[in-house]
Amino acid sequence: MTKRQNGQTHRRKLNSSRKEKTGKLEQETSAVESGQDFAIGFYGVSEALQAKRGNKLFVQEDIKGRRIDEVKQLAQEFSVPVQFVPKSKLDHMTDRGNHQGVVLGVTPFSYLSVEELLNATTSETPFFLILDGIEDPHNFGSILRTADAVGVDGVIIPKHRAVGITSIVSKTSTGAVEHIPVARATNLSQAIRQLKERNFWIFGTDMTGTDYRNWNVSGAVALIIGNEGKGISPGLKKEIDEMLTIPMTGHVQSLNASVAAGIMMYEVFRKRQE
Repeated sequence: MTKRQNGQTHRRKLNSSRKEKTGKLEQETSAVESGQDFAIGFYGVSEALQAKRGNKLFVQEDIKGRRIDEVKQLAQEFSVPVQFVPKSKLDHMTDRGNHQGVVLGVTPFSYLSVEELLNATTSETPFFLILDGIEDPHNFGSILRTADAVGVDGVIIPKHRAVGITSIVSKTSTGAVEHIPVARATNLSQAIRQLKERNFWIFGTDMTGTDYRNWNVSGAVALIIGNEGKGISPGLKKEIDEMLTIPMTGHVQSLNASVAAGIMMYEVFRKRQE
């Protein structure tokens, strides 16, 4: 056999080996991707691992660093298998999200019912958020991050026509999703009536209403944050005890849903710290 023939045979073997490895990798990751939920980024992955929701960790094969080592150490601590994959695979798995070189396959998020949320609440003056059709996962994640920071006792979301817990929500919340109880309700009006039976005062945000700085936050409180474009639905407005407004002097008389929610949450936090 000539040197040229030897070289061709060697290249064929290499290509065959690469195809076999690529095929095996695609089979393994596609099995995880099928119907799989993900946590992405250092914080989201770390919190999900500590919450014992991880089932397989994918790490970018050419990446190094302290945070990568910490995530791998957590995976080892919780007996979660680790697989090193090309960046292109992580990009595909996360739809080109900012995964920071780590993606964790996780078990589906465990939503509570409204009744379970109420029964699990230990605070004598609980503070709940009700999100009426939030559609942007970044808004939802930001709201959860602030909710964790100020000690919100629970969040209620609708089961339909709203974003749920996704990898983007998890990453935007920097892992706060693992610490905030989230209940999902088929009917928000019915959920509000359940809260009222437990002596909750229901508040909403609108362009007109009581200045939020005069908000009486004593007792059990639930605050409704409306949809990014439509605000609070007419049906829920009928259930509200008092409408609150955030004064503005600029030309654009509206705030991003997560910003408005953050202002309101910190007002409750501030007043309850006094």
